[in-house]
Amino acid sequence: MIKRNFLIFLFLLCLCFGVTECASAQTNLQNISSVNIDDLSDQQITQLLQQAQTAGLSDVQLLQQAQTRGLSNAQVQKLQARIKDIRGKQPGGNSKSMDTIIMSSRKPSYRVDTLDTTSVRKDLFENFKPKIFGADIFKNKNNSFEPNLKVATPVNYIVGPDDQLNISVYGSSVVNWKLEVSPEGNINIPGVGILNVGGKTIETATSLIKSKLSASNYAIGRGTSVQVSLGNIRSIKVIMVGQLLRPGTYTLSSLSTVFNALYAAGGPTENGSLRQIEVIRDNHIIRHLDVYDFLVKGSQKDNISLRDQDVVRVPSYRTRVELSGQVKIPALFEVVPGESLQDILGYAGGFTDSAYTARIKVSQISDQQRKLTDVIEDDYKNYIPLRGDKYFIQSILNRFENRVTITGAVFRPGEYELQKGLTLNKLIENAAGLKEDAFMDRGTITRLKADNSKEMISFNIKDVMSKSVSIPLQREDSVYVASIFDLRNKYLITINGSVRKPGTMAFSENMKVEDLILKSGGLTEGASPKRIEVARRINNSDPHSKSSKVAEVFSIDIDSKLKLDSINFVLQPFDIVSVHNLPGYQKQRTVKIEGEVLYPGSYTISKKDEKISDLVVRAGGLTASADVEGGSLKRDNIAILGVDKTKADTAAIEKERLEQVKRLKRDDKISGKDSDSTAFKEQEQPRNNYVGIDLTKILKSPGSKIDLLLEDGDVVRVPKQQQVVRVNGEVLYPSAVVYIKSKSFNDYVLNAGGYSPKAFKKGAYVVYPNGTVKGTRKILFFNNHPNVKPGSEIYVPKKPISNNNTAQTILGFTTGLASLGAIILGILSLNR
Repeated sequence: MIKRNFLIFLFLLCLCFGVTECASAQTNLQNISSVNIDDLSDQQITQLLQQAQTAGLSDVQLLQQAQTRGLSNAQVQKLQARIKDIRGKQPGGNSKSMDTIIMSSRKPSYRVDTLDTTSVRKDLFENFKPKIFGADIFKNKNNSFEPNLKVATPVNYIVGPDDQLNISVYGSSVVNWKLEVSPEGNINIPGVGILNVGGKTIETATSLIKSKLSASNYAIGRGTSVQVSLGNIRSIKVIMVGQLLRPGTYTLSSLSTVFNALYAAGGPTENGSLRQIEVIRDNHIIRHLDVYDFLVKGSQKDNISLRDQDVVRVPSYRTRVELSGQVKIPALFEVVPGESLQDILGYAGGFTDSAYTARIKVSQISDQQRKLTDVIEDDYKNYIPLRGDKYFIQSILNRFENRVTITGAVFRPGEYELQKGLTLNKLIENAAGLKEDAFMDRGTITRLKADNSKEMISFNIKDVMSKSVSIPLQREDSVYVASIFDLRNKYLITINGSVRKPGTMAFSENMKVEDLILKSGGLTEGASPKRIEVARRINNSDPHSKSSKVAEVFSIDIDSKLKLDSINFVLQPFDIVSVHNLPGYQKQRTVKIEGEVLYPGSYTISKKDEKISDLVVRAGGLTASADVEGGSLKRDNIAILGVDKTKADTAAIEKERLEQVKRLKRDDKISGKDSDSTAFKEQEQPRNNYVGIDLTKILKSPGSKIDLLLEDGDVVRVPKQQQVVRVNGEVLYPSAVVYIKSKSFNDYVLNAGGYSPKAFKKGAYVVYPNGTVKGTRKILFFNNHPNVKPGSEIYVPKKPISNNNTAQTILGFTTGLASLGAIILGILSLNR
């Protein structure tokens, strides 16, 4: 019981930790409730979609997260419309995900039932709200602004209580003192007396100490020197107030500056000013700190050292404007009095390389609404930024003011400068001239009209090149010079038959048959050089004649060694060359004989009419233990699953059989059938490869009709005398049973446990040792099973799937017949 309670406690603890972690992850993410979708650029929306795609989120999930992060329903609907618009502008737009969004938009809001903490931790909406320029400087862990305590003491350092002064006297007198400054600002020099150094700089304190020692008979300056330095540095209390992430009182080193204090307090909040930070001492503002001086210029002139009880106040910003678009640092910038738009552009790093700098669009606040204003480049220095201004810097237009293009059969196609007075002839010269395959009778110029519609101008290239015609070019003209190869089909030629690498290849002018055979690897062994056919296309066939030619066939002879003095038959494009074998050429064909013969093994067929009996004789005849009745012939059944019987390649036959099986499975899935059905398994199962032969009769009557001719790959097998019968299929215990002549078919089934409940008794059959199969016949109401011989196999198949002729189906059928009979009787009675 104690162990069970402990496990429950551990589970609840892990659950609480997971919930806390998830809540913490959500808390750290930015709240976007104040975001206005109308203020976002297409670039920001596109970047958001790209980040969501990388995170594996659909558009619907993206909208759900946006609402979870505080975006209102109205803003979610606007974001949905913006996403749909951007998707439509992309190539292949109208994504399926947007169809889902449109269907979901009919609901009043988006609801997230489960929240994936992994995707939540990745802030997809970090670019929704513009960044505040300089706000990250105090949040960067690498910028601690910690003072260096190992440097020489600054001469303007103010000595105060708890400081330790190290006084070293050397020369005629040698002494070292480490003296702490009392709360009253005094130090007690042994043998000299009390000296007040509080509130004085280290430089002033050093002068006072030297004077005090000189008055006490130390020969300062006459062979004796004094050095004063700081030992332990005291701590000071600095008060941080205003728009800070962590306002409060902080204990800092006395060497700390304003930046150190701001870093300790987490820096200004979103509403805090970075440009008017106040340092207050003795109730007076002694310095204003502008962080932009450090960010832009690297200047720390106002980053003064703090004293005990100093107050650093960060007020709210007064004026802040936004720069977006084609500037190097798009962000929110704080503006102080006296600054212009040109100054803000400087803080943003200036324009990007693709920025349109002649004019900037400004969205201003005007009473209860906004208005648009354009600021031209000459007024950047005079324009005073106003509260809430939003500046958008556009890109330059994606067009050229002096571009022409040439493509096609020239040596250097591409884009060229539209020089003053540029003509078509000069452009072709700039493109390094025409290629040799240029089509000289016609070229085209695609030209933009005044309304940006296109027109096509044709010209004769010969006239242009001879300068008899001069065509001046205009901006965005696109010149195309066709190649003669572009205006016709690719010339190919085909060779098949008895060559090493048959196939289709590129045609060349003046190609001979011998050249084509050479390119295809030469003739194979057995190829006939005296029997080569060339089939050529006919372009003038008579469509009104049934006996008109569809191809012209030439029969030619060549030299087997492809000598140059042979007949040179010139080929034409699309010719088909067929190389045939020699009439009497045949590859060796091999058969195999196994089992009870004197010399089993492989034999080569020596003549066309060699038969089974001849093979037995060549193998030395049968042994004494041979079972002649069980002799079998195995021959590949090329009729498997409808495979083409004309194929001689057994590998190709097997490949096609497997493809047929895969296609049957695929079609069966599409049609919704059960892939485990009996019908399917019967289609998938290969046919029997054994040819039923009667070896006893064959050996008694050699050369008879049942003495089959041998074929390549045949396997003749003569087994030993068999003594068992195998029983398989739908029986209770499939097994091998000892053969006894007096046993019947059913006796062997009973020896295997009898029929199973799914047995299809009238479909049982026997496979004999020689490969023949004999099935059960139905005589009246009885099953007449075949005889069983030694070495046979009894197979009992499974019952086929019923056609659902249940009692309910039969009842419905009979009810329908009864209703039909009643209708017929009613009609007959009316006729009477």
